[in-house]
Amino acid sequence: MDIQEVHLITFSPTRTSKQVGEAIVHGTGIKSVHESDLTLKADGEVEIPQTTLAVFAVPVYGGHVAPLALERIKGIRSKGAPAVAVVVYGNRAYEKALTDLDSFLSALGFKVIAGGTFVGEHSYSTSSSPIAVGRPDADDLEYARLFGEKLATKIRAAADLNHLYGVDVSKILRPRQPFFPLLRFLRKVMKLRKSGTPFPRSPHVNEELCTHCGYCAEHCPNGAIVKGDECNTIAEKCIRCCACVKGCPRKARTYDTPFAALLADCFKRQKENRIIL
Repeated sequence: MDIQEVHLITFSPTRTSKQVGEAIVHGTGIKSVHESDLTLKADGEVEIPQTTLAVFAVPVYGGHVAPLALERIKGIRSKGAPAVAVVVYGNRAYEKALTDLDSFLSALGFKVIAGGTFVGEHSYSTSSSPIAVGRPDADDLEYARLFGEKLATKIRAAADLNHLYGVDVSKILRPRQPFFPLLRFLRKVMKLRKSGTPFPRSPHVNEELCTHCGYCAEHCPNGAIVKGDECNTIAEKCIRCCACVKGCPRKARTYDTPFAALLADCFKRQKENRIIL
């Protein structure tokens, strides 16, 4: 089977998912590439033909696919186009995110022929609480590129779309997870919640550092920051992706949640990327 075009669909506030998706697409060797970056807005109603490979790369928030990502993907449909489902998580766990994405894409008319779980730097990661810092790194992206090569091989080997078989993404090999750090994390989370410790609903802004450059307002996926009023965040709209924190040129924004220290302490061991096809 010969596929001449690939459509990359991403939702990637801090660019981790986008980097992984781009590396996969590069690995396929397909020259005609169309991109839909849904980070800031939906693409409207889009129909992807059966002759196009669709690659979806989205982040995991709290063990689930980012809800805003699903909301923006739902306008993209097909009648049987082959698709790749990829989730990127912050080194803790992706739980049912991959199977949920698979079900979501299948309901939109795609045939999921491959899946992947990749590690990216956690949104809550800071210098004092580092969580998968710098990932995806060069090795991660090379793994993603090789995944793309394997995808291309699978597609070429199929006689036609009917013989380009789907996969059961629930059978993907899970990354190794040491038991005791996980148990320690769960115990600490329970203790933290029982203590009544407040959790910030949105980033804090140092007004002395903020120059009102507008970067945060321009890059907020859900419009939680208004241009000209950058020192405030609409908590009800904030999805805590920390795009504004990581991108602020003056480091005026911080998101200090007690979860960050727990994640950094209990999940120091770097998890492996996994694929199924």
